[in-house]
Amino acid sequence: MSKAAVTRLSILQKAFEFIYRKGYQATSIDDIVATTQVTKGAFFYHFRNKEEMGLAMISEVMHPGMIEAMIKPLVVAEDPATEIYAMMKGLLQSPMFDVRYGCPAINLIEEMSPLNAQFNKALYKLFSEWTQAIQHVVEQGIKTGRFNKITDSQQVVYFIISGYGGIRNMGKLLGADAYQIYLKELKNYLNSLA
Repeated sequence: MSKAAVTRLSILQKAFEFIYRKGYQATSIDDIVATTQVTKGAFFYHFRNKEEMGLAMISEVMHPGMIEAMIKPLVVAEDPATEIYAMMKGLLQSPMFDVRYGCPAINLIEEMSPLNAQFNKALYKLFSEWTQAIQHVVEQGIKTGRFNKITDSQQVVYFIISGYGGIRNMGKLLGADAYQIYLKELKNYLNSLA
């Protein structure tokens, strides 16, 4: 990786850390520059403005992380209930995320999706890839008889993801113990689909 590519990635990673903790609108270019030890000129060499940097952060930092944590665990759908549960448990117990700050993607969806069409589009891409992965696993479960034939895969997907979003937000207030309650009920729900 070239020095320029390393600098660009460093900027995006620091931006992600700040935005995760403070939010996109409360994070300034000066905040990011101060922690990356690059000049403002170097920042503007890589990004025309904060919006371009934010969109690059979504596609170059958040998207690869999402693939690893939210989609790869679902690729082999031998036991969909177990794999969906394990993926969700991994997300909620990941040391990369601090319970106090919730989910970085959901935070950005809540903060920026209604305000900026480009953010909306980039975040929708993340959301749709995750929903498609879960829906595929559910449909495989229906085909293999692990889930009941009357199961509506889209309803299952929306139920699971909305539960995840809700518990990540509740965790900001109630702490990680709330995750255990959610995971227990998620397991019961997934088992009820058999």
